[in-house]
Amino acid sequence: MTPGITVIGAGLAGAEAAWQIARAGLQVRLFEMRPVVSTEAHKTGRLGELVCSNSLKSDLPASAPFLLKEELRRLGSLLLRIADEVKVPAGHALAVDRDEFAARVTAAIEREPLIELVREEVRELPGQGVCIVATGPLTSGPLSNSIAGFAGTGQLYFYDAISPIVDATTLDETRLFRASRYDKGGNDYLNAPMTREDYLRFYEALIRAESVPLHEFEKAMYFEGCLPLEELARSGVDTLRFGPMKPVGLIDPRTGRHAYAAVQLRMENRMADSYNLVGFQNHLKFPEQKRVFRLIPGLESAEFLRFGQIHRNTYIKAPELLLPTLQNRKNRSLFFAGQICGVEGYVESIATGLIAGANACRLVRGLEPVIPPRSTACGSLLHYIAYSDPEHFQPANISFGLLPPPADEVKRRARKERHRIQVEQGLQEMERWISELRISDCGFRIDGPSGAFFNPQSAICDPQS
Repeated sequence: MTPGITVIGAGLAGAEAAWQIARAGLQVRLFEMRPVVSTEAHKTGRLGELVCSNSLKSDLPASAPFLLKEELRRLGSLLLRIADEVKVPAGHALAVDRDEFAARVTAAIEREPLIELVREEVRELPGQGVCIVATGPLTSGPLSNSIAGFAGTGQLYFYDAISPIVDATTLDETRLFRASRYDKGGNDYLNAPMTREDYLRFYEALIRAESVPLHEFEKAMYFEGCLPLEELARSGVDTLRFGPMKPVGLIDPRTGRHAYAAVQLRMENRMADSYNLVGFQNHLKFPEQKRVFRLIPGLESAEFLRFGQIHRNTYIKAPELLLPTLQNRKNRSLFFAGQICGVEGYVESIATGLIAGANACRLVRGLEPVIPPRSTACGSLLHYIAYSDPEHFQPANISFGLLPPPADEVKRRARKERHRIQVEQGLQEMERWISELRISDCGFRIDGPSGAFFNPQSAICDPQS
């Protein structure tokens, strides 16, 4: 009988990996410690629970996040399919009803006969067998220590922050208006416009608010793309007006003018009974959040369903430890996927889960692991993970900066046109890669529209390219 595969962690990466392994016809044991052992950020025991934003980022066709999502759709990602099914209005972004998303992911995994879901904590790395570690940014202490001991590079961590969520019925919509920045995506966001006086009063309260203290042995190493609001504010009085509170493209219908600053609120679920404050991740004490954020026009009586908070985010020094196949360089039976392998973001985690699942299947069946072409978003993420400078390595979202530089004639185009061409070329390369895979060499089935199969003759990533 073909041996099974172990997946540790049933978040986005682990759930996707387990699903793809089962669809390939292999047995998989999927370990999830929740709800037996909880974390400082999760609220339920559901699989694929989203703990930060409910947004899977831009779905604009000329954007890097769109390219990654579209590649995963074509590769038959379960979680992208579910996200599309439970999306909520969010302008040009793909945002989901987080409760329905997690419920559907859990149901899909639980009814798959080839997946054995084990609700217990794994405290150390397995000593044998093919295993995918997808424990995410909140890996438990014992397993973190086991990974650190195995890696020999020490435990790396930074702090990630969560935006608050407010009850929609407690908002004063007479002081808010609906619009998206730059007229993109219709009227999906609620906007709280601020005068200069409003903004300065809010700013002064924010920078003087009391934060939750870190332990003496902890060092704040914030992910650059997710800085706490108060940390951003301390870098300059106008920083927020050029960041999460920028009013560009937002015209207050009551005055016909641009506001001095604006706060955007994004729908949390399809019932539209809650909104999150976009870009307002923070680590202020809960009473301080209520006091300061109620200074925002329209939020004077807001009730908070969830306050912002800060939590530990664990990841490995991937360039020293991983191949672009997501295998450990020393132990080729050990894979890492999701945020722990050095990507940041929901869709990026799903992508690495899918690829790790694919390659684990190939390994079990005696086939060579594979890598998507370098010009694709998936291939560029894997290249970043494996070949970045290890001394300055930080988790990264997908961006055009990770893709190969475009040809000189493309570089001379306007940015939007250049990006459109890069997306088009990436999707063409992904389609070519899918179509050239030979069914007779099948090591892993992807139930995508092309009926694609991974193939051992696919291009291997060149570290110099």
